[in-house]
Amino acid sequence: MRIRLLGPVELRTGPVGFTTVSGAQRRAVLALLALDLGRVVPVERLCEVLWGDRPPTSARAAVQGHVAALRKLLVDAPFELHTRDGGYLLTGPADDVDALRFEALAARTAGHADAAGPPEDAEDAEAVALLEEALRLWRGEALADLPDTPLRTALVDHLNRTRTDVLLRWAALQLRRGTGAAAVAALEQHVRTDGLREELVALLMRCLHRAGRPADALTAYHRARRRLDRELGIRPGPALQAALAEVLADDGPDRPAAAAAPTRPAAAASPTGPTTAAAPAVHVPGRLPRRPTGFAGRRTELDRLDRAGLPGRTAGGPILVTGPPGVGKSALAVVWAHRAAARFPDGLLYADLRGLTVSGPARPEDVLADFLHELGVPAGAVPAGRADRARLFRERTAGRRLLVVLDDADGADQVVDLLPQDPGCVTVVTGRGPLQDLLALDGAVVLQLAALPQDDALLLLEGALTPERVHADPRAAARLVRLCDRLPLALRIAAARLAAQPGWALSAFADELADEQGRSTALSTDGAFGVHSRLDLTCRRLSAPAADLLAALAAHPGDQVDALTGAALLGTDTPAARRALDELAAHHLLTGAGPGRYGRAPLVRPFGAGLLAERAEPLRRLPGERLADYVLAVLRRCGRFLDPWQEGAGAPAHPPQALPDITDIRAALDWFRAEEPTVRALTEATARTDPGRAWQLALFSGALHHGLGRFTAWLDCADAGRRAAEQCGDPVPVALLHDSRARALIALERPPEAAEAARRAVAVLDAAEGPGAAAARIRSLATLGLATALVGDHTEAERLTADALALALATGEPRHLVEAKVHQGRVALAAGDPEGARRRSWEARDLLPAVPLTRIHLWCLLTEARTLAPTLRDDTADLLWHRLLVACGETGLLDLHAAAERSYAAHLTARHRAWEADRRLRAALAHFRAEDRRGGAPSEITTGLAAALGLDPADRPAQG
Repeated sequence: MRIRLLGPVELRTGPVGFTTVSGAQRRAVLALLALDLGRVVPVERLCEVLWGDRPPTSARAAVQGHVAALRKLLVDAPFELHTRDGGYLLTGPADDVDALRFEALAARTAGHADAAGPPEDAEDAEAVALLEEALRLWRGEALADLPDTPLRTALVDHLNRTRTDVLLRWAALQLRRGTGAAAVAALEQHVRTDGLREELVALLMRCLHRAGRPADALTAYHRARRRLDRELGIRPGPALQAALAEVLADDGPDRPAAAAAPTRPAAAASPTGPTTAAAPAVHVPGRLPRRPTGFAGRRTELDRLDRAGLPGRTAGGPILVTGPPGVGKSALAVVWAHRAAARFPDGLLYADLRGLTVSGPARPEDVLADFLHELGVPAGAVPAGRADRARLFRERTAGRRLLVVLDDADGADQVVDLLPQDPGCVTVVTGRGPLQDLLALDGAVVLQLAALPQDDALLLLEGALTPERVHADPRAAARLVRLCDRLPLALRIAAARLAAQPGWALSAFADELADEQGRSTALSTDGAFGVHSRLDLTCRRLSAPAADLLAALAAHPGDQVDALTGAALLGTDTPAARRALDELAAHHLLTGAGPGRYGRAPLVRPFGAGLLAERAEPLRRLPGERLADYVLAVLRRCGRFLDPWQEGAGAPAHPPQALPDITDIRAALDWFRAEEPTVRALTEATARTDPGRAWQLALFSGALHHGLGRFTAWLDCADAGRRAAEQCGDPVPVALLHDSRARALIALERPPEAAEAARRAVAVLDAAEGPGAAAARIRSLATLGLATALVGDHTEAERLTADALALALATGEPRHLVEAKVHQGRVALAAGDPEGARRRSWEARDLLPAVPLTRIHLWCLLTEARTLAPTLRDDTADLLWHRLLVACGETGLLDLHAAAERSYAAHLTARHRAWEADRRLRAALAHFRAEDRRGGAPSEITTGLAAALGLDPADRPAQG
């Protein structure tokens, strides 16, 4: 043994002798790593064992220090301490950790005490020896010298429960072999510290009785009876009553007693004295499926079940284990039932309710009949009706400690009569369907299962395949786990296919799973246990709108959806879509991703795509067309505040019934920030099948990309839109997308390429006629003028913007005049003509309506600020700049805000206030980096600001 935890925490690094690791916190880090040997322990969990829920600000640094010190201590030990992403991993032989050795010995003897057999069975003798070896590992209170935190208490409680279970098993075997007297001393010691655990006292009574000490057995009973009455206000339960009846029957000490039998006497004596006759025998059911093989992970969930599944707990309602198909609900419930069986001396009941099977769910009255039979009710005495059977079931479970497992429930109505009402009973219900009605029951506990953590999923794959095969290609194994959604069922199916083909590389199978449709086939089986079969059975229970939405979601390329998008996909109103989304979420086909938003699991997406593919061609296209029209409608609404006179096509074919409430620039940008991945993916998808909608998506999203500073994404989207527009044969959208591309290149500070793109836009329109062509020509000439000015040819730039203005005057439309004058102002500023720039900007603003505030208003104000006279007093100039910066910040226009910050910094530098300029730019850089983190991706804005400060783009801004 190298690491000892079952007492004070000690470490042996040399050939002999143990040493105490210095510092309670360092010992706690070692203990937690050792208990989770071979698994990554997150830093947050280490902080929890050290400080509870109040870690100091220096917590991570302190943990790093303890880990570094432990590495030095472990240098000569057979353990290695590794750093992993988000935590630390201790590896080494499990048998060298006493707590793990103890649990391994306990696992090897599981079931011996409960199995029937001759008293002198050789297997029992071996089990007794193993259990004694396990108990000798204890040197006092486990983890005795660690900081007193809730996690340490929970770990100690778990170890103590296991120790008591091992003691009970060992004593029961001793009793069965006729040597119960050998267990008396250990049982008496535990009863002194855990005297409220009735099965412990009951076993002590039996051992005392078989040792010829009936008076001491009765004393133990009455001591426990008084303590139960004093501390809990309850009378002895069935376990103690049965032990008392056995002692009072006085069969004599010479016959070994079975530790567990199929029947036991009911209460045959009162606490005040013996009765004249024993009551009828009460059957102790033991129905439970075998423990699932290859079970991995779920430690947190098992611990929560341990806490929620205490007999007699205050909250006596059922424990509801829910989650998506294939997440391992049934396996978890059965594993925990085996683990907790010793808590329930009056037996175990299990029923497969067949909630999602082709044959249909089990009838509650049939399940009640089976339960009553298990509880000893003869077949002829079982009532005919469901209500009468339920009443008798409640009578038969009253006053008992039973564990009831109701697996794969169809719904609350199926389950409600199968719930014992006695607080000594615990019921675990698993189900994929809606079980919300059960939450109304007092004390109901919900355990929502999610996919396995990556490390646990890999561990499951190793167990189902082989560690060697998984370790041979760890990257492919990690990819395979992700493609299986980290779902136990999918991982087991994948492992079974790989095991059947030993020469098949994990990477090749992962490639097959990478294709969404191929994934659905690869993870299916011939029976009802494949992923596709489970999803199909779930789908059969959906209402028509929910099933329609599940199929329609296949047209949605994003990972998340809200009620407005759902309404667009269904062509209905928002309340109806919300009901359908909630129904899908209740069946765990969608997951909550935030307020009003729902996420989709990768394995559900191809299933929905298969449903959509079964429809006729027009119906198959319909959800995608509706979604594109909805997104276009929202983009146009956003465009009112960013590019209010953007040209586009006519009214949509499928106008949505509701749109997001977007009332200003910030609301528009917030919507686009959340939906940008979907808009980009939808543009790419429709470019292949519906180019007429694709070019509009690309065009209308340009101003929003611009506002968020995502210039490269803007450029990519413009390229995709241009290619789609070229398929439509209309030169106007082609020119508009060339122009959009030019504007993105200007934002990326690539003016020569921008000028070339703008020239192509103008050239495309040579033969084009009509109002749309005129508007596109004005915009393209204006953009070309700006790009030409940035290249340095100011004379040609002024000519181009003058041509744009002349065309705008010919149309007589204010929107075209604004377009031309704004660009004339920017060209004048680039040419060193501040007075001309200011005049054009004023003229453009005069043509704009006062509301709503648009990006054009703010850009004009920025142009005017850049033209402030050098003689203007500092305080007056600063006030004007600050008003502009506040307006830019409030709107959320990151590109304009960054341009204003850099322009103000140039203003400050010109006025010999360079230190202020540097401070402002650094503060702005910190702000824009925070926006990058919010958006989930870096932007070119932070790169440009960092370059202006001479910093590496990845550097953190200076503090202070």
